[in-house]
Amino acid sequence: MVTEDQVRTWVEGYLKAWTSGSKRDIAALFTPQAEYHEWPYETDWIGRDAIVEGWQSRTPWQEGGWAFDWSLLTLNGDTAAIEGTGRYKELGTFANLWTVTFDNNARCTMFRMWNNEI
Repeated sequence: MVTEDQVRTWVEGYLKAWTSGSKRDIAALFTPQAEYHEWPYETDWIGRDAIVEGWQSRTPWQEGGWAFDWSLLTLNGDTAAIEGTGRYKELGTFANLWTVTFDNNARCTMFRMWNNEI
């Protein structure tokens, strides 16, 4: 079972990795066989290497600055539901709903995001 503290630490790591774009920071969040799915963009990155490559392809999204606010909605065993709002100077504002499933070491095995521009 994942704890609130583990989720908080993971999201902080996510934000650090999104900021740095570092392969090491991104890879630290996910298991080798992790999956990353994002709707409505039909993003399906399977495996940690694909996730790192996909994240690094989105570095231009951050131009001009960005911010992300989030809250934990619920925990259910090894899965957390997270609500977030991303504000990108160049892209606009997006409401996010994430479900993140963790392994025993609090690394993500399955990431699902519903991403809606508001």
